[in-house]
Amino acid sequence: MPEHPLATLEKLDPAIMKHLRDSDALIYGEGALPRKIKLLMAMAFDAANGAAAGVKALAAQAMKAGATKEEIAQTLRVAFFLSGVGMLYTASQGLKDICR
Repeated sequence: MPEHPLATLEKLDPAIMKHLRDSDALIYGEGALPRKIKLLMAMAFDAANGAAAGVKALAAQAMKAGATKEEIAQTLRVAFFLSGVGMLYTASQGLKDICR
């Protein structure tokens, strides 16, 4: 299993990592929007910002939360419409092991 992308920060500043974990529960927990929708939104942001590893991680989490490949595809259509073609390359790289 690959090392967590924030493993170095965890060693340097455990308190900030605790804060991030607590924030994760607040942000992605069930509420007016289901967890899978929040994860799909975050995946779209990562695609638009060039973070292929984030796309991969968030798509996997969204699928674990019940998202379908079709929902991932439609989320990426919205991201493409709003942010441009570059995000499609990022999304494709991030999803290459998930959506085969």
